[in-house]
Amino acid sequence: MNIILLEPMPKLGKVGDVVNVKGGYARNFLVPQGIALYATASNMKTLEARIRAKGKQLEREKITAEKLAESMAEVTVLLTAKAGEGKIFGAVTSADIVEALKTQTGYELDRRKFELAKPIKETGEYVVNYKAHHDVTIPVKIVISAA
Repeated sequence: MNIILLEPMPKLGKVGDVVNVKGGYARNFLVPQGIALYATASNMKTLEARIRAKGKQLEREKITAEKLAESMAEVTVLLTAKAGEGKIFGAVTSADIVEALKTQTGYELDRRKFELAKPIKETGEYVVNYKAHHDVTIPVKIVISAA
Protein backbone atom coordinates (compact mmCIF):
# COMPACT_ATOMS: atom_id res chain seq x y z
CA MET A 1 0.00 0.00 0.00
CA ASN A 2 1.42 3.38 -0.97
CA ILE A 3 1.34 6.16 1.60
CA ILE A 4 2.68 9.69 1.88
CA LEU A 5 4.70 10.44 5.01
CA LEU A 6 3.71 13.59 6.91
CA GLU A 7 6.47 13.21 9.53
CA PRO A 8 9.98 11.79 9.29
CA MET A 9 10.05 8.13 10.25
CA PRO A 10 13.24 6.19 10.92
CA LYS A 11 13.78 3.39 8.40
CA LEU A 12 10.84 4.62 6.25
CA GLY A 13 11.67 8.05 4.92
CA LYS A 14 11.34 11.78 5.33
CA VAL A 15 8.38 14.15 5.03
CA GLY A 16 6.69 13.96 1.63
CA ASP A 17 8.14 10.61 0.60
CA VAL A 18 5.76 8.15 -1.02
CA VAL A 19 6.60 4.75 0.43
CA ASN A 20 5.14 1.28 0.12
CA VAL A 21 4.23 -0.36 3.46
CA LYS A 22 2.06 -3.24 4.53
CA GLY A 23 -1.66 -2.46 4.59
CA GLY A 24 -2.17 -3.17 8.28
CA TYR A 25 0.72 -0.93 9.31
CA ALA A 26 -0.76 1.92 7.28
CA ARG A 27 -4.40 1.40 8.34
CA ASN A 28 -3.80 0.67 12.00
CA PHE A 29 -0.88 2.90 12.91
CA LEU A 30 0.46 5.40 10.40
CA VAL A 31 -2.82 6.95 9.16
CA PRO A 32 -4.69 7.07 12.53
CA GLN A 33 -1.65 8.64 14.23
CA GLY A 34 -1.50 11.35 11.55
CA ILE A 35 1.95 10.25 10.44
CA ALA A 36 0.87 9.38 6.89
CA LEU A 37 -1.88 9.74 4.29
CA TYR A 38 -3.01 7.37 1.59
CA ALA A 39 -1.26 8.20 -1.70
CA THR A 40 -4.17 9.55 -3.76
CA ALA A 41 -4.19 12.43 -6.25
CA SER A 42 -6.13 14.76 -3.94
CA ASN A 43 -3.88 13.94 -0.98
CA MET A 44 -0.81 14.71 -3.09
CA LYS A 45 -2.14 18.24 -3.67
CA THR A 46 -2.98 18.88 -0.02
CA LEU A 47 0.38 17.42 0.96
CA GLU A 48 2.27 20.29 -0.63
CA ALA A 49 0.46 22.81 1.58
CA ARG A 50 1.02 20.66 4.67
CA ILE A 51 4.72 20.26 3.89
CA ARG A 52 5.19 24.01 3.63
CA ALA A 53 3.38 24.59 6.95
CA LYS A 54 5.24 21.76 8.67
CA GLY A 55 8.56 23.00 7.30
CA LYS A 56 7.94 26.45 8.75
CA GLN A 57 7.00 24.91 12.10
CA LEU A 58 10.12 22.73 12.17
CA GLU A 59 12.26 25.75 11.31
CA ARG A 60 10.75 27.70 14.22
CA GLU A 61 11.37 24.75 16.55
CA LYS A 62 14.98 24.52 15.33
CA ILE A 63 15.55 28.24 15.97
CA THR A 64 14.08 27.85 19.47
CA ALA A 65 16.33 24.83 20.11
CA GLU A 66 19.40 26.74 18.91
CA LYS A 67 18.56 29.64 21.25
CA LEU A 68 18.20 27.15 24.10
CA ALA A 69 21.58 25.65 23.19
CA GLU A 70 23.22 29.09 23.28
CA SER A 71 21.72 29.93 26.65
CA MET A 72 22.68 26.54 28.13
CA ALA A 73 26.24 26.55 26.77
CA GLU A 74 27.90 27.12 30.15
CA VAL A 75 25.34 25.44 32.42
CA THR A 76 26.64 22.96 34.96
CA VAL A 77 24.18 20.93 37.02
CA LEU A 78 25.28 20.12 40.56
CA LEU A 79 23.75 17.04 42.15
CA THR A 80 24.33 15.48 45.52
CA ALA A 81 23.52 11.88 46.27
CA LYS A 82 24.09 9.51 49.13
CA ALA A 83 27.23 7.62 48.30
CA GLY A 84 29.83 5.41 49.83
CA GLU A 85 33.37 5.18 48.41
CA GLY A 86 32.34 6.79 45.13
CA LYS A 87 29.34 4.55 44.50
CA ILE A 88 25.88 6.09 44.72
CA PHE A 89 23.18 4.35 46.73
CA GLY A 90 20.56 4.07 44.00
CA ALA A 91 21.14 5.97 40.76
CA VAL A 92 20.89 9.37 39.12
CA THR A 93 18.37 9.30 36.27
CA SER A 94 17.25 11.81 33.67
CA ALA A 95 14.31 12.75 35.92
CA ASP A 96 16.78 13.74 38.65
CA ILE A 97 18.75 15.82 36.15
CA VAL A 98 15.60 17.61 34.96
CA GLU A 99 14.55 18.39 38.53
CA ALA A 100 17.99 19.77 39.38
CA LEU A 101 18.04 21.87 36.21
CA LYS A 102 14.63 23.30 37.06
CA THR A 103 15.63 24.28 40.59
CA GLN A 104 19.11 25.59 39.73
CA THR A 105 18.55 27.37 36.41
CA GLY A 106 14.80 27.52 35.79
CA TYR A 107 14.96 25.51 32.55
CA GLU A 108 12.09 23.03 32.20
CA LEU A 109 13.21 20.25 29.87
CA ASP A 110 11.70 16.95 28.80
CA ARG A 111 13.34 14.03 30.60
CA ARG A 112 12.75 11.71 27.63
CA LYS A 113 15.02 13.80 25.39
CA PHE A 114 18.12 13.20 27.51
CA GLU A 115 20.40 10.63 25.90
CA LEU A 116 21.32 8.67 29.00
CA ALA A 117 22.23 5.09 28.10
CA LYS A 118 21.99 3.89 31.68
CA PRO A 119 21.48 5.53 35.07
CA ILE A 120 24.59 7.08 36.62
CA LYS A 121 25.80 5.10 39.64
CA GLU A 122 29.10 6.78 40.53
CA THR A 123 30.11 10.24 41.67
CA GLY A 124 32.07 12.44 39.28
CA GLU A 125 31.66 14.68 36.24
CA TYR A 126 29.56 13.61 33.27
CA VAL A 127 28.39 15.13 30.02
CA VAL A 128 24.87 14.11 29.02
CA ASN A 129 23.38 15.09 25.66
CA TYR A 130 19.94 16.67 25.41
CA LYS A 131 18.22 16.21 22.04
CA ALA A 132 16.32 19.51 21.76
CA HIS A 133 15.65 19.04 18.02
CA HIS A 134 16.65 16.34 15.56
CA ASP A 135 19.41 18.70 14.31
CA VAL A 136 20.33 20.29 17.67
CA THR A 137 21.97 18.35 20.51
CA ILE A 138 22.91 20.21 23.69
CA PRO A 139 25.70 18.84 25.92
CA VAL A 140 24.85 19.31 29.61
CA LYS A 141 27.65 19.04 32.17
CA ILE A 142 26.66 17.24 35.38
CA VAL A 143 28.71 17.11 38.56
CA ILE A 144 27.63 14.48 41.10
CA SER A 145 29.06 14.68 44.58
CA ALA A 146 28.55 12.58 47.69
CA ALA A 147 26.20 13.90 50.36
